[in-house]
Amino acid sequence: MTNPSTHPISNHSLMTDSIAQESPNPMPNDVLNDSKPTDDTQITLNEQLHDSVAAEEAAPEDSEILAYEEGDDSDDGDDGDVIDDSEDDDAPAADQTVVNVIHTVTEDEAGLRIDKLASQVFTDFSRVQLQGWISDGSLLHNGQVQKPKVRVKAEDVLHLSTTLQQHSEDQPENIAIDVVYEDDDVLVIDKPVGMVVHPGAGNQTGTLVNALLYHYPQQHHLPRAGLVHRIDKDTSGLLLIGKTKPAQMALMEQLKDKSVYRHYQCVVAGDAASLLRHRRIDAPIGRHRNQRTKMTVMTAGREAVTHLLEVTPLNENYCLLDVGLETGRTHQIRVHLSHITYPIVGDRVYGGRRQLRAGLSDAQRQAISSFPRQALHAYALGFVHPTTGEDIEVTTPLPEDMQTLISVLSDGYDDE
Repeated sequence: MTNPSTHPISNHSLMTDSIAQESPNPMPNDVLNDSKPTDDTQITLNEQLHDSVAAEEAAPEDSEILAYEEGDDSDDGDDGDVIDDSEDDDAPAADQTVVNVIHTVTEDEAGLRIDKLASQVFTDFSRVQLQGWISDGSLLHNGQVQKPKVRVKAEDVLHLSTTLQQHSEDQPENIAIDVVYEDDDVLVIDKPVGMVVHPGAGNQTGTLVNALLYHYPQQHHLPRAGLVHRIDKDTSGLLLIGKTKPAQMALMEQLKDKSVYRHYQCVVAGDAASLLRHRRIDAPIGRHRNQRTKMTVMTAGREAVTHLLEVTPLNENYCLLDVGLETGRTHQIRVHLSHITYPIVGDRVYGGRRQLRAGLSDAQRQAISSFPRQALHAYALGFVHPTTGEDIEVTTPLPEDMQTLISVLSDGYDDE
């Protein structure tokens, strides 16, 4: 395991002890490998740009996943999906970059799919960008629009011609960040409750991206300052960041092929026996048709799978869960747990009155009613180092507010 460098911003070590209820074992990769990659959630990459615009063929609801609304209760992200910049199409551009590149297929490349070959030869761009350009005609095969799966022949010509917008609105801000792991290629941040991950409408300043641009100015050329994925404003925990373009791209590919694992802990309203009947929640998620700031389980939604890895009773009607993500949809954990009628404590959007169960003491009822945010924490992150190939695992303990909540809910339960 790579040794973390010391950093003036944080005193954390690579492996921070978690509380006793945490699961020490990562989710096996074979649990995570039975769903299709999510190509339309990968961040766009271009060495010359701070933010490139992905030309994606997504359903209307998908293209709004990163959109912000004033007073949006859905916060700035989700329970851990890959960054998608498709909402930036209308953002102001400080500059434009014209791309005009031609590649002639060699004998060794013959037989490859157009999208596969394009990702090998046009390396400044992500696979999602290239697939979009193939579909919209920006990337032509022998002068014609073709499907990405068409296979090329020797001497065929791929011609990429498009214009990219360069965004420069994100400004550095001297905001403290908690670094739990760092080396030359990778950074892992423990995000506090209340911090928005990246700027958007209504959240132009005070975000993690603004902080990263101040502490790591060399990452200004990377989309979202190197962010690979995101979590909600009021969810605490670990975020993975690439410090170089190759590292960022490699880590996003790992998220897509599920060699990155992300474990969360949350406090939910529900008894252990009932929760154990929902060890695997497989329910598609889409944007609510009437309340556009909310997500919901729907037949026409995108595939979403959540695993309840451990269920620890706190009392007869509340539990601490160890949750693993197989996919990363907006608000996935919150939506799925609400869908099975066992919402996360403090979740004002998806929890409602179901958070209050029978048999509570006055102190427990008060602790639940006054908990100011969803009791959800991203406590473990594992990935393959993009340069060394080592398996890296980083953990961080539950924040104090969740530990206090757990203590109140479990008071006297072990004595029964």
